[in-house]
Amino acid sequence: MSSVGDFAGLWEPRPGWLNTASYGLPPRPAWEALQAALGDWQVGATSWEPWDESTTRARESFARLVGADAADVFVGSTVSAALAPIADSLPDGSTVLVDDIEFTSNVFPWKVHEDRGIHVVSAGTDKLLDAIRPGIDLVAVSAVQSATGTVLDLAKVVAASKEVGALLVVDASQAVGWLPLDVAGVDALVAHAYKWMMSPRGATLGYLSPRLQERCRPMAAGWYAGEDVHSSYYGTRMRLAKGARRFDQSPAWFCFVGAAPALELIEQIGVEEIYRHNLGLANEFRAGLGLPPGDSAIVSAELPGAEEAFAAAGIRAAVRGGRLRASFHVYSTEADVQLALKALEGLIT
Repeated sequence: MSSVGDFAGLWEPRPGWLNTASYGLPPRPAWEALQAALGDWQVGATSWEPWDESTTRARESFARLVGADAADVFVGSTVSAALAPIADSLPDGSTVLVDDIEFTSNVFPWKVHEDRGIHVVSAGTDKLLDAIRPGIDLVAVSAVQSATGTVLDLAKVVAASKEVGALLVVDASQAVGWLPLDVAGVDALVAHAYKWMMSPRGATLGYLSPRLQERCRPMAAGWYAGEDVHSSYYGTRMRLAKGARRFDQSPAWFCFVGAAPALELIEQIGVEEIYRHNLGLANEFRAGLGLPPGDSAIVSAELPGAEEAFAAAGIRAAVRGGRLRASFHVYSTEADVQLALKALEGLIT
């Protein structure tokens, strides 16, 4: 059985990169594929179809990572744009529940419909389950919270949503690539690939349940959403693809050229193996801070002065909501943990 260490040579991070929650670092196969495509583009060496094969590969890989059928997976460029058709499908007067620290890509798509009576309500992370009650029409929540790293108890949220008949829409941008996930019971799961899937920014993938596909209008439909893309270039005749592909946005080719090898490498290493690696390092860091073990690859801590201490030591992390946020992924090492803890020595009590 392979381990994360067997693949360590596929990345060349500068020591102290603890910010995958902002963006992930490309593995060598993804970087090299992208450079080759850019070289071909520079001299006009090929048509676009070979680049677009990467979109199909990424779609199929993402489907396997989240336990979906590839026919129910669509591609796009951003999470908010991917959610727009779902928001548009809500009846006037619907109520949407979000976490009160939800990243706004999973808030604003609902709130822009407030002029037709869509009511967006929020609850604290620890109160979210209790807030899923009759009268809630849709629950929009992250699988892992960007600000705090809190991991959603997806099974409980699925059960609670089902009990009240609410749709469940999950932003998995901070989860796919390190956290084992399955879309069973979920109506939509969308993720931008530039974080834990280590892809260029501009590649978004999403799952739409068959029942939600029937409710939604493919508002961004263009030639790429056609049943046969080569017959959909011109004219007024429209025959959209079956399944979720009719919700495709025309892909940014080079983003998916980089995404396909990265997703396939995640599969090759194994999400469970990546999960164990990431969690081990995160909990080693937590222990050094005097915190109990957690269940997330993202560590959020109240530590005044940490941002300045990290900057002085060349550690690249983030501050979100006034708290230090450090995130650990497949290319992170114990040396990174120790480097970070050493930088914080004078601040840890």
